[in-house]
Amino acid sequence: MKMISNETGYWLIHQAQQIYFPNHDLPFGSAEQLGLIGKQATQIGEWHNAPLYLVQEETTNKNTANEQREWTTLRALLGLPKTQFYLLNRGIELNHFFKTHQFCGKCGEKTAVTCDEWAVQCQNAACHYRAYPVICPSIIVAVRRHDEILLACHQRHIRSDGSAGLYTTLAGFVEVGETFEQTVEREVFEETGIKVKNIRYFGSQPWAFPNSQMVGFLADYDSGEIQLQEAEIVDARWFKYNEPMPELPPQGTIALELIKATLKICEQFPN
Repeated sequence: MKMISNETGYWLIHQAQQIYFPNHDLPFGSAEQLGLIGKQATQIGEWHNAPLYLVQEETTNKNTANEQREWTTLRALLGLPKTQFYLLNRGIELNHFFKTHQFCGKCGEKTAVTCDEWAVQCQNAACHYRAYPVICPSIIVAVRRHDEILLACHQRHIRSDGSAGLYTTLAGFVEVGETFEQTVEREVFEETGIKVKNIRYFGSQPWAFPNSQMVGFLADYDSGEIQLQEAEIVDARWFKYNEPMPELPPQGTIALELIKATLKICEQFPN
């Protein structure tokens, strides 16, 4: 990042996953107009064919202007075009990386953001260790059994009255020394007791909560009966493609794309 002089463009100003998004868009103007001169920023792409600058994240107790802003959650912007939503994810993940790598993990000295790539480098002349943004991959998988799809309600989706809320696909972080396919098998079995087969790649989605990459898969039922991992899952069941669905993930999520793709496949296997 570098000190802002008086560049003009769009500006990504955020706190964690809260984004300054006035009038349903990122603010546009000069750094002077927006009161950003002297702050740290870097260009991370283009927004509406104009430069998009990522402003270094600050806490509210250091910036009273932030307290006066109305914030929009990143999740609330899932309906944006993918290229725009992914740019927002890039900015949030980069600031998370810069904030959590201010000191060298090798020698403990201060780091500085590099100019030639997204990285930080140790300022100790005897070290100069360079670190790169940490991305934590997580699989997400839709499981099909003939004309049914397996959906689960997680603990975090319980409604205030104690009833089950949103139902979605299964997901989990990739462990060290594990392939994505092995993670699919492990996570599905751990959370539901189901064994799967015919695992195939579907697509991926950046997920800045705070630095994940959702790697999507489709899979078919192999064997087993549902046995819940109750620490994670409240309910899991098979839903027929032509029967009413429970509350599903919002538009813009890879989870909903997986569900829709699986329901189309289910139509080919009517009982």
